[in-house]
Amino acid sequence: GTRSAVLNTEARTAEADVLSRRCVMMRLVDFSYEQYQKALRQSAGAVVIILPPSISSVPQDVVRQFMEIEPEMLAMETIVPVYFAVEDEELLSIYEQTRAASASQGSASAAEVLLHTATANGFQMVTSGAQSKAINDWLIPSVEGRLTGLGGEDLPTVVIVAHYDSFGVAPWLSHGADSNGSGISVLLELARLFSRLYTYRRTHAGYNLLFFASGGGKFNYQGTKRWLEDNLDHTDSSLLQDNVAFVLCLDTLGRGSSLHLHVSKPPKEGTLQHAFLRELEMVVASQFPDVKFSMVHKKINLAEDMLAWEHERFAIRRLPAFTISHLESHRDSLRNSIMDRRARIDTKALTRNTRIIAEALTRVIYNLTDKGAPADLQIFTDQMQIQQEQLESVMDWLSSQPRAAQLIDKDSTFLNTLEYYMGRYLKDVKQHHVKADKRDPEFVFYDQLKQVMNAYRVKPAIFDLLLAVCIAAYLGVAYVAVQHFGLLYRMIQRLSTKTKQQ
Repeated sequence: GTRSAVLNTEARTAEADVLSRRCVMMRLVDFSYEQYQKALRQSAGAVVIILPPSISSVPQDVVRQFMEIEPEMLAMETIVPVYFAVEDEELLSIYEQTRAASASQGSASAAEVLLHTATANGFQMVTSGAQSKAINDWLIPSVEGRLTGLGGEDLPTVVIVAHYDSFGVAPWLSHGADSNGSGISVLLELARLFSRLYTYRRTHAGYNLLFFASGGGKFNYQGTKRWLEDNLDHTDSSLLQDNVAFVLCLDTLGRGSSLHLHVSKPPKEGTLQHAFLRELEMVVASQFPDVKFSMVHKKINLAEDMLAWEHERFAIRRLPAFTISHLESHRDSLRNSIMDRRARIDTKALTRNTRIIAEALTRVIYNLTDKGAPADLQIFTDQMQIQQEQLESVMDWLSSQPRAAQLIDKDSTFLNTLEYYMGRYLKDVKQHHVKADKRDPEFVFYDQLKQVMNAYRVKPAIFDLLLAVCIAAYLGVAYVAVQHFGLLYRMIQRLSTKTKQQ
């Protein structure tokens, strides 16, 4: 991306021939990567991409095209400030007037171009404030809570994880509905369901359940990485130090007709993680035959800068883990896009996926298959059913605000609400903080993520030049006229004098 923020330059649209040192305005519906690169090649002063008020109103092919372009925009370092703004009537008016002025450069004659350029209204785009600078003391918080199993101290632990932060080309517009608001929604619903089961002795299972809403997931799962280090390396008492049955990571579960279990190493028969895989297959086949389920095996590539899925953080520490998602590939552009909004969530699919995971997890924890429970047994029904309305309200809350890691600190309203919500169902709920390593930070965050841009209506510089020429011409004509009038006056006086003498 760019580290620049301040600008003071004249507005143009991509149709203009000359974009150098101009603020180039583009609407999303007309946006293309070629135009964007053209602006960068011509050393534009800035680029402003105008987004519609509602992403759902944008044609799907335009949305897909932009989502494919986003990773390239992020990977390209540029000194040109790039802004995103949400369209309103005033901004649209500025854009239309600027486009009319830019398009006139292709007129029939140079005289027409000159005349239109001189008389057209232009806009000077100005931002105030300091240049962007690095933040050296950033902090990434996470939240954990637990349900303690019944009987004995050395109980196996099932860890359920979802990262709450979102990511996109503009942090303040990164609402992350599917990635990973859907994962957090499922985690909170599982916490609610199992807290009820763990309330009564006859349904209290012999497993510890550890819930972890991690921060910094979009930054190579920094919250999970440091949480593992603190629990495995720097403490003598931790549920992770004991017997971890498996770790289930939840990611992008809000739409689609398929589910994929991503693993770094296929589970061996006889293990609890293999039992969970078997239960998932059984629940899907018997209760949701329209859903396509598969296991996706991908080895961890330590040569890459970024891990593919969150479960890889646990697998590196030799903990059995996997990620469940409706995406088949970790490279799907949906995971890192400002186009990932609430309108893209299919609440019925989210409810269905929550139920599949809850049913399979319950069958494993209570060993129902070995006890002879039929494959089509529906556990979460009647008063224990998945609450679609609650999932919807949680999704509305999550997707109503940007959740980029740079915007969330330990005192943010979002984090306090998340901690309160988890505290309603879980025990020992607390925050875990990751602080920046000032000596060798893995990531550098910058400030100035949101700016106020002012548009001043101005006449182009050539207008002043032509006005000066016109004034000079007028004064010249006036001077000549005065000179001629004086000469004529003197001639008349001479003629008058001669006439009197005669």
